[in-house]
Amino acid sequence: MRFTKMHGAGNDYVYVDCLEHDPPRQAAELAVRMSDRRMGIGADGLILILASDRADARMRMFNADGSEAEMCGNGIRCVAKYVYDHGYARKPSLAIETGAGVLNLDLEIDEGRVRRARVDMGEPILDAARIPTRLAGSPVVDRPLDIDGETFTVTCVSMGNPHCVIFVPEAVDRLVLGVGPKIERDPRFPARTNVEFIEVISPTEVRQRTWERGSGETWACGTGASAVCVAGVLSGRTERRIVNHLRGGDLELEWNPTTNRVFMTGPAVEVFSGEWPD
Repeated sequence: MRFTKMHGAGNDYVYVDCLEHDPPRQAAELAVRMSDRRMGIGADGLILILASDRADARMRMFNADGSEAEMCGNGIRCVAKYVYDHGYARKPSLAIETGAGVLNLDLEIDEGRVRRARVDMGEPILDAARIPTRLAGSPVVDRPLDIDGETFTVTCVSMGNPHCVIFVPEAVDRLVLGVGPKIERDPRFPARTNVEFIEVISPTEVRQRTWERGSGETWACGTGASAVCVAGVLSGRTERRIVNHLRGGDLELEWNPTTNRVFMTGPAVEVFSGEWPD
């Protein structure tokens, strides 16, 4: 099976082209084996690139633990890059179908290849029942969340998948690696949740570390960065345009006040291709 390793700001996935080939059977199990960083290729998960009757292509995303997620903001940029660079749709703007709906991308092209892309991430979901979360309030903005006797102030946003955003003085390992997985599986988040720990540098600049649902800490999370942009505005900490510094690189975010839509701009990089023995 042919595969391509790609990343967006360090958020790396294995991509399998199913546009001209049958999709792999037992994709969830395959995601676990491929994602293993010692016994496999090494990745945050697996993304299948499929045909769509609604868009230029469709993506299915599986986390490193085999669970299927709605979409991935960094992954969708790489899907668009693959579709363009490999000649399936040579257009400066593409539509990609995801589990969270069809999203539109504007491509930045240099010497015939996509280098960056601007993604219309859609409107944030703030209704608690739709995120979903059982925390009090709707929207859930700066609400207390008790974990093992420690109280955190959280804001909850869905960008097609759930996020719990926590602004902290410093996003240290104790929080990201210790508290992150506890919040992910807390029963107050019935679909589990992604968790963002955010340092505010200025009203237009933040630093993010993410504990991703089903994958653990990742070097970047595009839907998370989008949720952070929204949470910063709702809680009065940031402006509507920000630069978000993640472990794998920077993302530019804008929450448009007229359309209520979030736009994310960032890189898409093809690393290598190979053959998987199965």
